[in-house]
Amino acid sequence: MRKLFTLLAMIVVFALVMTACAPPTQPPPAGGSEAEGAQEAAGAEEAAPEPTATPIVAESGTGDLKLIYWNGLTGSDGSTMAEIVEGFTQENPDVSVRIEMMQWAIYFDKLLTSLISGNPPDLFLLHEFEIPQFARQDVLMDTSEFFVSGGGALPDDDYPDFVKNALQYEGGTYGVPFDIHGWGIWANAGLLEEAGIDPSVAPTTAEELIDYATKLTIDANGKHPDEEGFDPNNVVQWGLGIGHLGRTFMSLLWQQGQDEWTTDQVSQLNSEEAHTALQFMYDLIYKYHVTPAPAAVNVASAYSAGTMAMMINGSWNLNRSEEAGIDWVVWEFPTLFDNPAVWISSHVIYAPTTLTGEKLEAAKRLISYLSEHGLVWATSGQPPARISVQEQLTMEEFPSTTVFKDSFMRQGRYYKAHPAIQEIQQGYEPELDAALNGVKSVDQALQDANDRVQSVLDRFKE
Repeated sequence: MRKLFTLLAMIVVFALVMTACAPPTQPPPAGGSEAEGAQEAAGAEEAAPEPTATPIVAESGTGDLKLIYWNGLTGSDGSTMAEIVEGFTQENPDVSVRIEMMQWAIYFDKLLTSLISGNPPDLFLLHEFEIPQFARQDVLMDTSEFFVSGGGALPDDDYPDFVKNALQYEGGTYGVPFDIHGWGIWANAGLLEEAGIDPSVAPTTAEELIDYATKLTIDANGKHPDEEGFDPNNVVQWGLGIGHLGRTFMSLLWQQGQDEWTTDQVSQLNSEEAHTALQFMYDLIYKYHVTPAPAAVNVASAYSAGTMAMMINGSWNLNRSEEAGIDWVVWEFPTLFDNPAVWISSHVIYAPTTLTGEKLEAAKRLISYLSEHGLVWATSGQPPARISVQEQLTMEEFPSTTVFKDSFMRQGRYYKAHPAIQEIQQGYEPELDAALNGVKSVDQALQDANDRVQSVLDRFKE
């Protein structure tokens, strides 16, 4: 009964998180005249579409042994996933696969409900940082036997150590890593050249990034933020957009040598380092006027429309860039402070504890196939998890994926794992949003974030 109650509570938390992460459709009330001016300059953000409970379905193969595979890949990367699965069913004609792709905003609720009811999919996709939340409920299968060391087919030594370590929880191994995706900078090469910037030369410091963004930000009169008469209320081209506040903030915090919380679970989100990280993001908006307030502009849409020259965003934006017809270039996330660090995550393939018999053996085959065909997945911009597949990437054939792979392997950082990681994110991400939209001061937002996160950590202390 306790397990059921905890899972139900997780559903509520996930719903709150996804609601909180949805972008606001109108700028909030300003917290000061400078913030108000910047918010009015950008205009209202494009409204996010309402999540639909109807999954996108892809049927593959005609075999009598049918697997159900759930994931949240509703973008063009979902088509790439379906392509890989189609290859599997062609080579394994005894198996058919029904892929159900749902928007992440409803995916977690539906998955948790299926696990509670005892009618889950045969395999499903989540991330590495969600392992403690699920594994502690005994709903994830221990996948030790999937690897060579446990008698399976997957070579243990073909995965980076930091990826394998992320699968461990209380003596068990959970899931099979599929990729390593993460943060970097996408830029419009045409706009860079118009501004006199060489697209082949990436910004490597905070000063260089601000300089690039200043040259690329233009108001309706053709002026840049460092020129007299620049109008921050009438910007027609932004220099830099931030695609996700939490991932960028954490990257800047880690670059100063600090974690989100200490080993004895004391939140550090009101520290000097946290202040420096958020103040830098704030200054991009209200001091340098090169970045719009979060509530004002949909960064990815502006980038696609050619009115956002650079955006800090994920490796998965390759298809977006191609579909928008942008002459793009990618750079690794720069070291803006002392230590190289950038947010990364991994899509991980899981099976439920209820999977047995022929279906389990078929699921193992499919998971192995997906793992081995990461080079196809790389065409969507996502670096594969397998080292042997990474080594096949070339700049000529996979330019963005190769840049990101090199960056992630050298400086990538996962979120710290915690059984309430989603609730922790729910604690601090809205506060970052409030500060950068001018609703709260940087100091107040970080103090409130720290208090909210600490209350979560306190509940899980031994």
